[in-house]
Amino acid sequence: MQQAHLDLIQTMDPVVFLFALLQGLIQYPPPVADGLDEETHWRMEARAKYLEWERLRLEQEVEQLSQKKMPHLQLLAVAVLLALVLVLWIIGWESSLRREENEEENHGANEEEVGNVAGNEDDNDGNDVVNGAALAEKNNDNDVANVVQEEDNNVDDCVGQDIMERIQWPAQDLQRVCEWITDLMDNYTIYFEHVLSYSFYPVLHRPIGVGSAFEGWSPREQDVVYRVLIPMTPPRGHSFHLELDSEGQRHVRNFRVRVQLECTCTRQQQGENMLCFLHNPKEELRSNQDPSLLDTLCTDSYLDVQKTACWFQQLVKAIWPALPQSHNWHLTLLPSTRSCQFKVTNGEESFRIEMLFGVRRGDSAIFVSSQPREAYTLSTTWPESYAVAEAEFFKYIARQAPPDSLHLKCLQFFSRLVLGFSFSTYTMKTIVMHLLVAMPASSWSRGHLRERLMDIRDSLHICLRQKCLQHFIVGNRRFPQDINLPPDVRMGRTYNLFHHLAQQLAAHTQARRDYRVLHKTFKRIALGEVN
Repeated sequence: MQQAHLDLIQTMDPVVFLFALLQGLIQYPPPVADGLDEETHWRMEARAKYLEWERLRLEQEVEQLSQKKMPHLQLLAVAVLLALVLVLWIIGWESSLRREENEEENHGANEEEVGNVAGNEDDNDGNDVVNGAALAEKNNDNDVANVVQEEDNNVDDCVGQDIMERIQWPAQDLQRVCEWITDLMDNYTIYFEHVLSYSFYPVLHRPIGVGSAFEGWSPREQDVVYRVLIPMTPPRGHSFHLELDSEGQRHVRNFRVRVQLECTCTRQQQGENMLCFLHNPKEELRSNQDPSLLDTLCTDSYLDVQKTACWFQQLVKAIWPALPQSHNWHLTLLPSTRSCQFKVTNGEESFRIEMLFGVRRGDSAIFVSSQPREAYTLSTTWPESYAVAEAEFFKYIARQAPPDSLHLKCLQFFSRLVLGFSFSTYTMKTIVMHLLVAMPASSWSRGHLRERLMDIRDSLHICLRQKCLQHFIVGNRRFPQDINLPPDVRMGRTYNLFHHLAQQLAAHTQARRDYRVLHKTFKRIALGEVN
């Protein structure tokens, strides 16, 4: 190909050859800065590098032609041509710089002159024509940039589509099942209110969907657990007081719920059918009124998780026959000491549901919950739970993100990828949540799928090397202000979810081994690389 090009130059008349190359320069002028965006400037610079490469190639061809003893006239013509190329190159760059400076200087002046256009219409008729031409030229440049951007987006979409087809996504319909379970919980709430309205047990409020399924993703398809948290408030004549555990300085914050009796003599005087637990004889209370919460679900004046769970399981089982779902579904209670777990089946489908309960911290999205964080948790210990705040965060992202956002797909892919390794699904969830606030919502579309998957992988690698992954909510100044958090949670000192890797050499070594295997698996599945 190159030899044919040289033969054509040798046989071509020098004047014709000079004219042809000058015409090529006119068709491919040097880049001009015209106020386009950063990506377009990058493309223009790439074009400039290409033209520079063409100039160097022409110089090499001159050297080759001179070695072949090119006729003196042809050699002279090519030398003149190279000189013209160099001059035009310098002139083009200088004019582009001057134009950019003039546009920047005139930008503010043009904005100030907008208000004077109405008073000088006759004087500006000629200027309108010039401005119209300039506007048309700018629109043409923008059209070109838009076409280039659209072509790149199409390529990115094709890459994203290829990755989507390569990954085996679960087929479960989380949204449909979550809606069904929400209806079931609403029916339970109606009966809770009816049965407990005059009792001294905790008041149960409308359940809140939490966890992966209600957030729109799930690490497992076969054994999805649909979790709901039921807020509890104190019954009549009682109050709840949250006390931070004496070991609350650790990375896990635990609370105790102290139950205190309140005076209700005013209600008794107003004819309400209730005796004051504080100012009536115990014999009279025992004979005429149900026992207080202190005498049923508490241990040493503190609300007991296990007693509450046992009572709640009995309540759920007793109410089930009255619900409309009981006609077509069968309920089976599952063993649990700190929650109410059960399975509902109808012969075709089976759902596993876990009902947690907790006490809200003020009016925030933070609860103290019955769900434990450790293998053994005292029955009077209520760990601080961020499940509701995290569910609210995903709703917040859903309102900000475009309809084609794949952030949940990315999370679901990695949560399934790490199964069997030393990385928990909560680790991957924390990494994705950090990236969601660090990047614009538009960067999670299908066209950016490859980059986002690699970002998640690289973030895991960095956290593993540094043995540090900061908690997403506690002490995170970038957490959305729209979601209410207690001041000590929002402004508190965050803690490291990888603290065990920093303390245990064996755990860190195993995690590094797991990452190497996970990295190879990721390249094979997500990137289509064999090695």
